[in-house]
Formats: sequence, C-alpha cells, structure tokens
Amino acid sequence: MELQVSNSPFNQEQTELLNRLLPTLTDSQRVWLSGYLTALASAGISGGLASTAVSVQSAAPSAAAPVPAASKEITILYGSQTGNSSGLAKKFAKALEAEQYQVTLSSMGDYKTGNLKKTSQLLVIVSTHGEGEPPDSAISFYEFLNSKRAPKLDGLGFSVLALGDTSYEFFCQTGKDFDKRLEELGGHRLVPRADCDVDFSDDAGAWFSQVTAALSAGSGSAALKTEDLTAQVEAGESSYSRDNPFRAEVLENLNLNGRGSARETRHLEISLEGSGLDYEPGDSLGIYPENDPQLVDALIATLGWSGAEEVPVSKSGDLLPSREALLKHFEITVLTKPLLARLAEITGHEELVKLISPGQEETLKGYLKGRDLLDLVQDYHLQGIGPDALTGLLRKLPPRLYSIASSSKATPEEVHVTVRAVRYEAHGRQRRGVTSVQLAERVQPGDTLPVFIQHNPSFKLPKDPNTKIIMIGPGTGVAPFRAFLSEREESGAQGESWLFYGDQHFTTDFLYQVEWQRWLKDGVLTRMDVAFSRDTEQKVYVQHRMLEHSKELFNWLEQGAVVYVCGDEGSMAHDVHAALATILIQEGGLAPEAAAERLTEMQRQQRYQRDVY
Repeated sequence: MELQVSNSPFNQEQTELLNRLLPTLTDSQRVWLSGYLTALASAGISGGLASTAVSVQSAAPSAAAPVPAASKEITILYGSQTGNSSGLAKKFAKALEAEQYQVTLSSMGDYKTGNLKKTSQLLVIVSTHGEGEPPDSAISFYEFLNSKRAPKLDGLGFSVLALGDTSYEFFCQTGKDFDKRLEELGGHRLVPRADCDVDFSDDAGAWFSQVTAALSAGSGSAALKTEDLTAQVEAGESSYSRDNPFRAEVLENLNLNGRGSARETRHLEISLEGSGLDYEPGDSLGIYPENDPQLVDALIATLGWSGAEEVPVSKSGDLLPSREALLKHFEITVLTKPLLARLAEITGHEELVKLISPGQEETLKGYLKGRDLLDLVQDYHLQGIGPDALTGLLRKLPPRLYSIASSSKATPEEVHVTVRAVRYEAHGRQRRGVTSVQLAERVQPGDTLPVFIQHNPSFKLPKDPNTKIIMIGPGTGVAPFRAFLSEREESGAQGESWLFYGDQHFTTDFLYQVEWQRWLKDGVLTRMDVAFSRDTEQKVYVQHRMLEHSKELFNWLEQGAVVYVCGDEGSMAHDVHAALATILIQEGGLAPEAAAERLTEMQRQQRYQRDVY
C-alpha cells in the first residue's frame, strides 16, 4: 500500500521520499532497517529516522510493539537438522553472555519442558525440514507445545528466528508454527518473527539486533551496539566460516563407479592445511559452487546482455561484470515464488501475474519444479529486463552441504566428500547439478574450492565406544559411515557395527567396496548387508534387507544400539522409518501407536539419528 499524508504520520515530502525508497528495498534491507529503527528507539535517540519509526519487516505477523523485559535471564532453544540453527544459537548465546546475560542454551530435544513455565524470556531458533516438518531434534518439543500438556505462558516474552528455503512450498513453516503457538499460549513477542532464506546471515543478524535492543530497553541498560554484537556473532574458533570460506586445494578427484555404470560418483580429497578448521564424523563440508558457464552464457544471450555490464554483488557496493556475477554470486537454477512475484511486479506481465495469483498454487508448484531462470525468461519473454534490475532480485548462490566421508584422526588436515553428479532431462533441456557437475567436470587436483565446516551435533557417534551402531546409507548416503568406521578404527572402539548399503549394480556401483571388505576382515565392521536394486528381477532396497533380518536387528535395538540413517529424505528415509516401525511391531509385539512412540523416544535419546536431505 502506498503511503499518503492521509494514512500516515508523514508530511508530503516524507511520503514521497518513502514511496520512492521502500519498493526498492530487498527483504534483507527491510529487516536491517527495522532492526536499526528499533535500536535507535530503544536507545532513546530522538529526531531523524527514530522519530518516524515504522516497521517494514515483511515477515512480521501482526505483532505488537516490543514489550519491555525485566530480567537478564534468557533461554535460547534451537531445533536444527544440519547445524545452522544450533550454530546461530551458540553464537548468539556467546554474544549475550559477553553482555552479562544469564543464558540457558539447549537443543529442543534436550530441553526439560517443565522449565518452560518458569521462563520469562525465550528465543526460538528453528529450521524447517522437508515439507514443512520440524527437524528431528525439535519433534518432541514441537509435539509437547501443541499438546494439551502445554502450560499457559502469560508472562513469557519470546521471539522466533525461522530458517528455511523459499524454493519449498512451506517456507519456514516450523518457525511460523512455533510463533503462532507461543502467542496462543499467552506469550508476547519481544520482536517480530524473522523468516530467513538460505542466505540467512544478514537477516539473522538484523533479527538479533532487534532482540538485543528490546532486551536492553527492558532491562534498563544502554542499548547494545549492533556492530559489536555482529562481530561477536560472526566470530568463530577459526577465522574461516560460512561467511568467510577457506580456499582449499583439491588433492584427489576420483570416479568411484565402474565402467558402464549409469552413474558418476566422485570421491574428493581436499586439504585443510593452514585453515584452522576442524570437524568430527557426522559434520558436513560446505562448498560454494560456480554456475555452469554454458547456462550463464545462454542466459546472457537470451537477455540480450553483453556480459560486461557491471552489477553490484554485495551490500558494500562491490561491482563485477554481469557474466562473472552470474557465474559466482547469484542463484539461477532454482525458481522461487518470491522471485516470480517481484518480476511480476516490475514487469507487469499479465501471464506472470496470473501464475502467482491466489487459486493458482498447484499450477505454480508444477511450473517451479525442474525449471530455472533461463526457462522463466524464455517462457514469459522477459528479455527486456536490465542487468541491475534482474540481479537485484536474485538470491545469492548458496553453498551446498556434503556429508564428510573421512575422520581427521585418520587423515589429519584433510577432508573427504562423496558427490554424485546430477544430470537429467526436463522440459526439453538437459539439466546439470550446480556443484556436482562442477566437481565432476571442471575441478582437477591442484584447483581450489571455497569451503567451510558445517558442524552437526545431531548426527554423532555415541560417546561410549562400546555402543553398537546400525548404519543405513544407500548410495552417497554411505559417506558419513565411512567417516564413522575410520574414526572407530583409529580410536580402537570395541562396539559392534552393522551397515546396510544399497545401489543399482554390484559390479559398477559398490562404492568403497575394498574398504568395507577390509573393515569386515579386521573386525571394525561387524556385518554388512547390501541391496543392489537392478541386479534382481524384483527391485530390492535397504529397507527390504532390514526386514529380512528383523529378529537380529530387533535384538540389537534391545541391546541399546544407535540407529543412523543418511540419504534421500523424499522416499528412502520414510521407507526405512516404516521398516523400523514394522520390526518393532513384529518382533517386539508393539501396537502401531506404541511403535511410533518408541521411535520418537529413540530420537529424544539420540538413539535414532538422521542426516537426510
């Protein structure tokens, strides 16, 4: 809605200035400005922007003005699947503790729900997993909060930071659910919820600035300095991080598949020497990729650009030629509803406006699947849009996370990953995975890649080395289990281990076959069951092997074994979960509801851990 003198507290000159400025702001700029205004107002600064403060945060859901808080005690709960939420929570906790706050930091899975009613200030940092579902570590707390056992929270001040991906239909749904439910239980928002896309650093920092300003105002202390807090939040044990990746040299790049395979799976060994980066089995390696040069050139040609036009690629105004910017800085292979909405707004294209209109959700969902920016430009004849206008709407090219396939004890200052090249045809064109095909075709030993370590506390070997472990990982999902066994071999762990592995063909697709056989011979791996789906008349997958050995598998569970699942979330993880439930029903005599509760309880106890994507 356009501001006017009649519907706002601004004079004619101010409304004209604001109406020119506001439509040009990106989401992150709106969030930052909202935090800046809140900080100024909380610090008691008058005049200028603070005297005409207006919230422009697009993610704010009918929130009231910040309510003063009276305590320097605060609880931070996080729900994390890949480690982003836990990493932010720990950094925010560290920054608040430096300002003399008494911080209770906990994973939602470890939190004692009886303490919730005693809490006066709560920060929730949570990602959304799959199709709008809470991450595994948040399931029990999510269910508790939405049950009849949840207490009234009339004295609670809270705020939610939601992490998500706008390419998914249910963007930040778990965070939205928490935000709504906490309000329903009587809580009041310290500051509005922030919904962050895959490039979350700026928006998360802006939300934290708003939170600290509200906390400072409530406690009667001076407003915390945003720049100091940002420095604390971004500080890490190594100088290299997601926001400052390390240029790591590639030592080896091997194809693990045999001749004649329909698949190409690369094993990369990467040097971390001089980085100060460390990791544990279960963590992931983040890699910042580059887009396919052929796709970039086709896009530039279709748009009618030269590729030499300079465009900004950072908040500080750094400029690069449009071709280099599209190669290295902007996402062009994934379409999102917000992108289409912004393009519809600036172009006024009738068909594009219709596509994002209410009632067209299924049509839009179908269009977004498998298409990229080149499709969008061609399908809706957007060739007239200029470099500045288009790149100003694009998301930053996000990093891709790969489960680490090595142990730093076995290979110091190295990290290994297992990556399957993604190639397929859709909508009349060949499609190529951004990072996977780059690694398969354009990266050689001696080249460097910008990398960082993504710690994942929700996918870790048991602390007791005598604990039995059951590992289920078809295809590249076997990568972290190579790391697990390498670690156990180096540490001399005595706990038995059982691996379920599957792929298409035994002769061409048995990844790391020699290593598994050596570990079986040496006793590091106790037993292994394999399923090669294309070698039999009827397709056989890992869940079928689990059911074939249901009695032994149940006995391992009864003896305290920890179950690990890694791989495709869309079908494999659901099928494996269903197989586990079936085993509990058949061998344990449990009713279906009791089996489901048993699996949930195993997740709470960290005896059932998943790294699925």
